Amino acid sequence: MTSTLVIDRRPEPAMPSGCGSGCGCASTPKPAAPLPDGGKVSVNGVEIGAEAIAREIQHHPASDGAAAWRAAAQALVVRELMLQAARAAGLEASPERDDAGRLELAEEALIRAVLDRAPEPQRPGDAECRRYYEANLRRFRMPDLFEASHILIEPASEDAAGWRQAEETARTLAAELGDDPDDFAAAAQAFSACPTARQNGSLGQLRRGELVPEVQAALEDLAEGATGREPVRSRFGWHVLRHQRRIPGKTLSFEMVAAKIAEMLEARAWTMSAAAFVLHLAQEADIEGVALDPDVLSSMP
Repeated sequence: MTSTLVIDRRPEPAMPSGCGSGCGCASTPKPAAPLPDGGKVSVNGVEIGAEAIAREIQHHPASDGAAAWRAAAQALVVRELMLQAARAAGLEASPERDDAGRLELAEEALIRAVLDRAPEPQRPGDAECRRYYEANLRRFRMPDLFEASHILIEPASEDAAGWRQAEETARTLAAELGDDPDDFAAAAQAFSACPTARQNGSLGQLRRGELVPEVQAALEDLAEGATGREPVRSRFGWHVLRHQRRIPGKTLSFEMVAAKIAEMLEARAWTMSAAAFVLHLAQEADIEGVALDPDVLSSMP
């Protein structure tokens, strides 16, 4: 049992590339996505094959296979539209390197070049940024912080007897301890199984959600400066909690976030301009097999 995990900061698990069982499921190629009603997808006579759509599907998770197929097909239609526009304009690929030194593909460079021809949107002014700030104040509020300590009593064994003994010890401590911080610190050093015992049981300043839910809920029910009279059970053991203080979050001033707001609004305006540009290309093109969804255009890279 690892007591240090009382602070629940585990990242979301990444999906593995294979099951690890040696069954070969990760390397088995997926069958090509079927075209609906036996039709074909093409842009100005250039066909986009089923195999290309099947490969693209992995980048478009959806609730069902048909929705994923449509999203993949639309993305490839948009890509083909831009490549055709770049070639028609006589643009040449000038691949650039990213921050990691990777050289972009020639087709990606062509797409970037043709998107550079989209009308440049007007940069957001101070008034527009202020309107966004005032309409979204909650986005600029720093979270509340909780300064807390705990004493962790781990069960000596995973059976019922081990957990029962740990509970009895935690209840005895909770009953005997008052709200004096020095008494709590001494008890944490003497009894806590968590490495925080070396810091008098202090968990530091925590945002809501950084503790496991049952410990967080019990902490928020405690008044500032109080030690909990009822221990709390988590998967790590039994906790005697102390709520040192709560630090209310503050709203950042407009001056502190103005540059970030302007950057975000400019990026949004550029996306809308690029989407309108591609929509114009689509209206001028002969597209078969799939209809473009405006949401696909607005999510272009």
